[in-house]
Amino acid sequence: MTASPTPPGPPAIEISDLRVDYGDFVAVDDVSLSVPAGEVFGLVGPNGAGKTSTFRVLATLMEPTYGEVRLAGIDILEDPRAARRVLGYMPDLAPVPSDLKVWEFLDLFADAHGLGSAAARRACWEEALAGVSLTDKRDAYCRALSRGQTQRLVLAKTILHRPRVMILDEPASGMDPLSRRGLRIALRRLADAGTAVMVSSHILGELAEMCTSLCVMNRGRLLASGSVDEVRQVLGRTERTLTVTVLERADEAAAWIGGQAGAGEPRVHGHRISFRFSGSQDEQAALIAGLVGGGFRLSSFEEQKSSFEDILVEVAEGTLNP
Repeated sequence: MTASPTPPGPPAIEISDLRVDYGDFVAVDDVSLSVPAGEVFGLVGPNGAGKTSTFRVLATLMEPTYGEVRLAGIDILEDPRAARRVLGYMPDLAPVPSDLKVWEFLDLFADAHGLGSAAARRACWEEALAGVSLTDKRDAYCRALSRGQTQRLVLAKTILHRPRVMILDEPASGMDPLSRRGLRIALRRLADAGTAVMVSSHILGELAEMCTSLCVMNRGRLLASGSVDEVRQVLGRTERTLTVTVLERADEAAAWIGGQAGAGEPRVHGHRISFRFSGSQDEQAALIAGLVGGGFRLSSFEEQKSSFEDILVEVAEGTLNP
């Protein structure tokens, strides 16, 4: 997965030397990053990494100890009102009023955003409902929605005014697999329309699928930022498990593999040979070519990289730092 090309103009989100202190505790420690328009950017890390404090600053809910933050070129400390006009913020477990119908809830926020007449507001909330596949619930009371439907309703509220920057804290919380798939599609549509989306999630595998780029935080510090593969590279987790299946001479092939640079000790299971490999992609390609050139007939090849769950466990335990 590769990051989207950076469009002309200022970054949609620009953070410089951000620091957040709570007394003597440093929650965010000199973080700097830039997110262009049209990007779905993931913010990941274990509990206590500094994600929530970073999001609260971006959402203009708290001032940092120091540092600069710009949203669509607007300095949020100098002009928070202007920043809020281009911002959509979806906190984790946002409440909704139980005694309003879905359309009434959205119309209330459309009016708060000053989106025009009743007809103009209706056009906005109908578009938002369609964007999260919730049109059939427009006349339902909010209290009748499931947890996943409520999350989708809050997302619809967040996109009513077509923000240029969206900050989403655990948006997939409580969603079933179908709803999470719908969320990925909705976020991709928003990004394709030019919105920059910053999202955090504990569903790390899905976050890797959802995002065009991401960063990893721990104990307030930014450890790595970039595409999924770039983050793996920075964190030193390019090692992966390779499995080849040969039609015959499996023991000979395993012995040959074991003598190659970057290859761990092979394990043979019938015609399948599995081993850890820490070489580059070019070295991996050379290894495969060497097997074929050595007369070994390959019927399949598989690559399995370390999951982000594994990486973050190591980050949280302090066993992995760049």
